[in-house]
Amino acid sequence: SYRDLPFRWAELGTVYRYERSGTLHGLFRVRGFTQDDAHIFCLPEQLQSEIVDVLKLTQSILTRFGFNKYELMVSTRPDKSVGSDKIWDDATAALVGALDELGWEYGKDEGGGAFYGPKIDLKIKDAIGRTWQCSTVQCDFNLPERFGLEYVSAEGTKEVPIMVHRAIFGSLERFFGILIENCAGDLPFWLAPTQMKLLPVTDSVKDYCDEVAAKANKMGLRVEVDRGNERLAKQIRNAEQGRIPVMAVVGVKEMEQGTLAVRSRKEGDLGSFNVDDLLSELKRCDNAAEEMTKMGEVPTKDEEN
Repeated sequence: SYRDLPFRWAELGTVYRYERSGTLHGLFRVRGFTQDDAHIFCLPEQLQSEIVDVLKLTQSILTRFGFNKYELMVSTRPDKSVGSDKIWDDATAALVGALDELGWEYGKDEGGGAFYGPKIDLKIKDAIGRTWQCSTVQCDFNLPERFGLEYVSAEGTKEVPIMVHRAIFGSLERFFGILIENCAGDLPFWLAPTQMKLLPVTDSVKDYCDEVAAKANKMGLRVEVDRGNERLAKQIRNAEQGRIPVMAVVGVKEMEQGTLAVRSRKEGDLGSFNVDDLLSELKRCDNAAEEMTKMGEVPTKDEEN
């Protein structure tokens, strides 16, 4: 029934393609990769609003990963195609209308659409200005007819729905290759494999470090304890070379006071924090995709002496 539409399906599907060995290129061109496929079945009058929602979702996801510069292209009807002139005109108008509604700039690739429908291609720009094709929103008039899909309209007639295909990442492997190159391996706090490393000054505080790490891990934070026996300066250097976003120096004073002396890889020393306050702030940064910049208590010269 038309009352059941729009109907949305999404999946992460692994596909395989036998690429020649000379064309393989790290994560960018592989023989097996995973696509974030989704298909939306909707009424003609729902098409533009569905496209707007897909574009908003695309923007929110790509922005969270640090990509906020895009190139957009609307690809129109090629010489060989399926579907009536009206449905092509309406679908193209919906794509253009969605972009205009959002106020996004775009170009047109006349005749560059697929044989089964027009599309929007979104290319992201990385840190050095290279563009990468990732996201796509495509209208498909062919598959609903080939599959014999129908719905009962408000007038009681049987009609064929419009299908919208969308992919935000495209290939997940390729996207993460782009992401790693874009940030030169220095992943943002919310994505870092290890978000904070505890650096014990003496063996006597390692149990305290283990307790803090366990508490953090229960909160969903990725915190590790440095198990080496190097001096503090070497521990800090190793953590920075490992691109750990946050480090916490732990000595006897910190253990006795229930605090941590925090250092950010990007911001430098941030001062002393109560353990619970620090973990709450790290969790907030993790949820908001922000870096840790909050300052704690900074000891005065008299306190240091």
